[in-house]
Amino acid sequence: MPEFPVKLPLRIDWSELDLFGHVNNVAYFKYLQASRVNYWEISGLQATFAETKIGPILLSTGCQFLKPLYYPGNIIVEARIEFIKNTSFGLHHRILNEQNELAAEAHDVIVTFDFNKQQKTPVSDLFRITAGIIEGRTFEK
Repeated sequence: MPEFPVKLPLRIDWSELDLFGHVNNVAYFKYLQASRVNYWEISGLQATFAETKIGPILLSTGCQFLKPLYYPGNIIVEARIEFIKNTSFGLHHRILNEQNELAAEAHDVIVTFDFNKQQKTPVSDLFRITAGIIEGRTFEK
């Protein structure tokens, strides 16, 4: 599998801790959301949505928690495309701690959605090309 080309450094906030002194599972999903939106911005999906009202919508997400995270600390959330189908694509995320250890791994399924018609729509060729440039590989139809 290819590397994770999109990296987002984040600082752990004290408010993200739970009763036991480590980062609460809900915060991991906040980190994943930041990574997802970062990928959408880098790939141009946000700009396309602003112009056409056609854009990504999250269908599902899941996370496997592997190591606890603590405050104070910093993380890096990495992302890459896992697949591109007709109307959907997958993002694979990794959350790395300051020791560059894998703290969590997650998978999203995202649908391209026409908010004007309130229905899913095919993934654009432009997104396939742009994702290919970002990732250094080809995404065929």
